[in-house]
Amino acid sequence: MGQFSTESNASSRGAERRIYARLRVQIEDGTLAAGTKLVSTRALAAELGVSRTTVTAAYEQLAAEGFVVTSAGKTARVARGMSTPSGVAKADSAQREKQPPALSLYGQRVAALKPYSMASPLARIDFKYGSVASRDFPALGWQRAYRTELVKRQPNLYYGQPEGEDRLRSALQGYLRRARGLACDVEQILVVHGSQQGVDLCARLLLNPGDAFVFEEPGYRMARYSFEATGATALPTPVDAAGLDTSNLPDDDRVRLAFVTPSHQFPMGAVLSIARRQELLGWASRHRAWIIEDDYGGEFRYGQRPIDALQSMDTDARVIYVGTFSKALSPQLRLGYLVLPHELIHVFREAKRMTDRHSARWEQNVLASLIESGTYERHVRRLRRENERRRKALLEAIDQHLGEQGQLVGMAAGLHGVLLLPALRAVDEPRLQAISLERGVGVYPLSPLFSGLVSAACERPAGLILGYAGLTTQEIDEGVCILAEVIRDLVDKRGE
Repeated sequence: MGQFSTESNASSRGAERRIYARLRVQIEDGTLAAGTKLVSTRALAAELGVSRTTVTAAYEQLAAEGFVVTSAGKTARVARGMSTPSGVAKADSAQREKQPPALSLYGQRVAALKPYSMASPLARIDFKYGSVASRDFPALGWQRAYRTELVKRQPNLYYGQPEGEDRLRSALQGYLRRARGLACDVEQILVVHGSQQGVDLCARLLLNPGDAFVFEEPGYRMARYSFEATGATALPTPVDAAGLDTSNLPDDDRVRLAFVTPSHQFPMGAVLSIARRQELLGWASRHRAWIIEDDYGGEFRYGQRPIDALQSMDTDARVIYVGTFSKALSPQLRLGYLVLPHELIHVFREAKRMTDRHSARWEQNVLASLIESGTYERHVRRLRRENERRRKALLEAIDQHLGEQGQLVGMAAGLHGVLLLPALRAVDEPRLQAISLERGVGVYPLSPLFSGLVSAACERPAGLILGYAGLTTQEIDEGVCILAEVIRDLVDKRGE
């Protein structure tokens, strides 16, 4: 017990905690074996230079937690079964480390997924897609609305409804009609923590192991992961300049849903044509399949009015619309919403309740205030103009620094484009990304968004996804200039 040290200015409470912690460690690691008598409170107090009351309090805490046994007039002893010889503990720990964790089948499927991260902390100029500029956030309007909401008197602070705040859902109903041509009842709207939670709810509630789902090829990887984690099988369906190739939709009884991004296909940027929208809706009706419409960037279309949502054409209630505020406000806000067919409202609400009860109530009402006042729509119009400037800067930079060596596609809408490099192959993408990062520029390969692995025999040209919403026009030009040098170096080496 001589290992204890005291401090002249330490409080009795601090001394008590140190005595308790050291005795507990010695009991747990077997230094003090079961049945061992502890030093009397009087003797230990004298040894450590603390009051007997302090030692007694530490012993009483150990007794209350079952580490020691005390009784009037008798010396405290280590309780039976409370200590393990250190050698045995290490052996048990080593054995446990060799065994995989006991997971459900769902957990095993999640564990088997390949990690997917967009982080490039070393990039001075980062073309990360999904990123938006912090200076674009309407901080002043948000701050005013938040302060107003915060000081409102409530009878109590309690949980909200899983479907979200009535005020936000009512505001969204009007906004969706004005901005996306989408007519729905307030009851159909379910507020979620970003579009990813909405997609995950769709996966868990609509797919079983052994089912199949249609997925755009290439497509949004995190959505595919959510669907595959259920045990369902992806049926990759190619996209072209008109979006999902509906002539390749499978005639498969296992298919339960199709995931599409019709307003700005992710990542290639195509807009699904009207004819193909009608074909997709007809296919879903025949197969009684659901369509998950991810409208992640539908508000951002340049030179023309944003195209109405696919859901606005749905007469058979097969479309689940997924909306988000991540692109117009911030991905850190974690607010999105679903517009559900009436027959799915109850089950989605209850699943949301079991997941997290409800989304943050203050933030919902702040956002409702911005929509009601018109602030949000004015912000979106301003943001569209800002991103049009960035989009133009990217197009001009590619033309100036790369010329015919690069082809930028998917730029009619959204906040990113895909740079195709015909002189390089898909297998060159990791090297291209690594060298660019060494020079301070973050770029992102296209190949991970395809379902198949890239082999040396793959003849697909190299591609990079370039997000521009988080950058200034000057950063865009400088970043493309550096990227062009890297591309030319790799092309020269390939020709040697």
